[in-house]
Amino acid sequence: MPGNQANVEYWFRLFYECLHGTCYGSTAGLAAWLAHLWLWIIFIGYILAIIALFIIVYLTVRLFELRKRESEFYSTLLVAPDTGDEHPRWKHIESLAQGTSPSEWREAIIEADILLDELLTESGYEGENIAEKLNSAELGNLGTLKDAWEAHKVRNQIAHEGSAFELSEGLVRRTISHYETVFRELNAI
Repeated sequence: MPGNQANVEYWFRLFYECLHGTCYGSTAGLAAWLAHLWLWIIFIGYILAIIALFIIVYLTVRLFELRKRESEFYSTLLVAPDTGDEHPRWKHIESLAQGTSPSEWREAIIEADILLDELLTESGYEGENIAEKLNSAELGNLGTLKDAWEAHKVRNQIAHEGSAFELSEGLVRRTISHYETVFRELNAI
């Protein structure tokens, strides 16, 4: 046996016999085992190909949906703000007031109240808050004092009650209208 281990011709002959089915006395041999293995590889390959095909179809559909959303988003034309006399913050407040959700309405009223505070300060009314500034104003100095108070009362209800305060579209329109009247008198819009 030790002489056969170094014989290269012996190893090639052994390999040849295994390929033809007479490997170590078995009739099936290595060729039958390799053929059986090859069938399993083909079967698994077909399954993986079908799975890959479904993944490709799914990803392609998702890609087309994404491209559609992107085209809708990027095709929206952005318009430069109007350089008219109207205050840009007032335009933002109006757009919020024209929204459909109560959260937008609340934000519109709060923003309008902040703008009112700034405009009263610029007009020379003194006080730490809007109520004090409105108290320092006389009806003769500020003709829309009653409108300012009505609007500020709604803002206070929103601030103190939060989302529990029920806002209706009519109340929002009236309140924004009160602010608009005051802002026009103060020459802000």
